[in-house]
Amino acid sequence: MTTCKGLTLVELIISVTLLALLASAVLPLSRMTTQRSKEVELRRNLRELRTAIDDYKKAYDKAIELKKILTVQNASGFPKTLEVLVEGEDFGGMYGAKKKFLRRIPVDPMNPSQPGSPPQWGLRSYSDAPDSDHWSGEDVYDVYSLSEGVAIDGSRYKDW
Repeated sequence: MTTCKGLTLVELIISVTLLALLASAVLPLSRMTTQRSKEVELRRNLRELRTAIDDYKKAYDKAIELKKILTVQNASGFPKTLEVLVEGEDFGGMYGAKKKFLRRIPVDPMNPSQPGSPPQWGLRSYSDAPDSDHWSGEDVYDVYSLSEGVAIDGSRYKDW
């Protein structure tokens, strides 16, 4: 009596079909996980930028209060650019050295910039409308993503 060891063609087809079904279930889950992690990173980066902008404004207001710098008419007290948050400001010697509010400008994960170029964010001035898509260039009051994409919850990234 001889026994043949191995798989029949039917067993092989069934095995491959089952593996294909499992793989088709895993791929959408991995895409969703990737998108969710990018959304978490976007929320974190927006919070980091907005907190730095608010801290800059608090330091500016404190410098005015302590009379370290003079009040300038029509000055909002917000940074002129995002780079100011990285380079720092001395506020009339209030800190003894330039106070830096960010180590680097975070990247927008939904709208990554080209390698070697600075991160790109949508900016709004204090005088701009809250939903404005155009920056007047006076100061940086708020930031938003330039991505036209839609989040998992159905909202647009640029509205966050």
